[in-house]
Amino acid sequence: MATVKGHSLRDRQIASLKQVLNLNEPLDQRDENDSHANGLAPAVPILTAQGEPIWKVLVFDDLDFAAQTAAAGNSDKIAQLYDQYLNFIVAEPDLFSLGMQKKHTYWTLNSAKTTDEDLDNVVDRIVSGLFSVVVTMGVVPIIRCPKGAAAEMIAGKLDRKLRDHILNSRDNLFSSSARPASSAGTPTSRPVLIILDRNVDLNSMLSHSWTYQSLVHDVLNMKLNRITIETPIDENNPAKGTTKKSYDLTSTDFFWTKNAGLPFPQVAEDIDTELSKYKEDAAEITRKTGASSIEDLQNDTSAKAQHLKAAITLLPQLRERKAILDMHMNILAALLTGIKDRQLDNYFQVEENIMKQTKAQILEFIRGDTKGKDPLDKLRLFVIWFLSTEQDTSTAEWNQFKEALTAAGVDTACLPYIWQVRATTKMTQLTTINNPSSQSSQTSDLFGRFSSLSTRLTDRLKDTGVGVPGNLASNFDSLIGGIKNFLPADRDLTITKIVESIMDPQAASTSAIAKTENYLYFDPRSANARGTMPPPSAAIRAGGGSAPPGALPGAPGSGPGTGASFGQRRQGYSDAVVFTVGGGSMDEYGNLQEWVARTGEGKATRKRVVYGSTELLNAREFITEELERLGREFGS
Repeated sequence: MATVKGHSLRDRQIASLKQVLNLNEPLDQRDENDSHANGLAPAVPILTAQGEPIWKVLVFDDLDFAAQTAAAGNSDKIAQLYDQYLNFIVAEPDLFSLGMQKKHTYWTLNSAKTTDEDLDNVVDRIVSGLFSVVVTMGVVPIIRCPKGAAAEMIAGKLDRKLRDHILNSRDNLFSSSARPASSAGTPTSRPVLIILDRNVDLNSMLSHSWTYQSLVHDVLNMKLNRITIETPIDENNPAKGTTKKSYDLTSTDFFWTKNAGLPFPQVAEDIDTELSKYKEDAAEITRKTGASSIEDLQNDTSAKAQHLKAAITLLPQLRERKAILDMHMNILAALLTGIKDRQLDNYFQVEENIMKQTKAQILEFIRGDTKGKDPLDKLRLFVIWFLSTEQDTSTAEWNQFKEALTAAGVDTACLPYIWQVRATTKMTQLTTINNPSSQSSQTSDLFGRFSSLSTRLTDRLKDTGVGVPGNLASNFDSLIGGIKNFLPADRDLTITKIVESIMDPQAASTSAIAKTENYLYFDPRSANARGTMPPPSAAIRAGGGSAPPGALPGAPGSGPGTGASFGQRRQGYSDAVVFTVGGGSMDEYGNLQEWVARTGEGKATRKRVVYGSTELLNAREFITEELERLGREFGS
């Protein structure tokens, strides 16, 4: 989604980082240089009150350094200490996480083994991170959340923290003078912060997506926008091992910005278009200058003088374009290998119609020996079907599925927990498909175009010389032909439907409205007193008895101060921050941005949705680090 420059969460975070590096002194807009890839331009020299330059500014994420300094008795060496509310990680202009992978928040909030202290620490860390996001955005939001789970506790504590700050702080962080420079022009309407528990839709964490960014996150090793690809040193001699190559996705990557949220076939088509455009531009320059190639141009003294200046000006841009396109050709090649090895197109096709699948069809799919090399994909498919289907599964049938998965090489440790989720939680799926009739015509049309595209991409891999494996380049045509080519259905995921029902209730479905009708409503700027919030552990552990995973055992809103006001439930919003507690997925982020683009088409102003989570996990990480641990607990 195109975001007005200076208004995205990434822009605001960069502005805050610049300010803290400038010792919290406001930056002159004229000193900013936005041409740098990471968005952090060099600032003017920072001087002391005596006019002497400060040579070093250290930035730390925690208090370990301060503790070490105090213990060593060197605190007198520190001139001044500043704190900034930047306790979150921005991956895309409107995508953030709190980087809590090591906290295992989903397991922590759903495990009976979690201590009160660990539970309190996790909840406090989430509240602190969300407070940082809100401060960076520079406006106090309305807070909405469902009743009776961790999201309610987080919303209540955040409401209290914001309320206390507004009422009691001498320096209000939400005053216009306290906002970073990039917040100029901030819309006057207040955004809504929607806090959701992960169990509102587990399927989105496990599904096989067909969009570029989701495939990269699922198939390749991607951390903090750095993609690491392993390739064999010698394809004819696997014993020599593999070599790793890393690629960074920067804010200047035009191809990623344009294609990240698009289906894989369209991305493959666009790489061909961009390479053709580059080749034409390069040929035009060499034709005008008389040089033999772009590489030889700077050393060619015979180039025509009248065109040399213009050509040299364009050379850096052309080289950057070529480097970005070469990088994405490497990424594309690695994705194609992963899709082929794991047969991901088959899984995606089945999951698109998961509600129509029978028990016999799912069992046959699990037992099939041509369904890819990664057994975990079969487990993901089964869990999605089991949590989605309206068909009841008997104990005998369950054991039959479990035996089939085990025979396929799947670690079924998570299944006892999945059974419990199904038994105790009404996993209401709000996913809807928009315009299904037009989908088939688009699919068939793209299939015809993609068939001819495969031949051109074969040549591209050979011509660009980007270092892809030789056998992949030679067999690229057959590889493409073996991948089913179709566009994903134009569908809204459960979280997208929830967001729509809150942001645009007039356009939302009846089922989505019914699901969010009783969501709690917090307004930190309201004059109404809230009372004292109980500690998170006290509220979660109160009440006794059984409760669904992620839910508070006690009656919702039973503690003092936990009841939220319900006014203006249907007011609608133009801006929203959606936060999932217990893990987020690239699929949900992409789906929300697609909804924003679709609903804003042809309108003067678009809605804006920022997506965030405690941590961004791919399906493998979510299963092995969260679900399997819970499954072993429930199965013991």
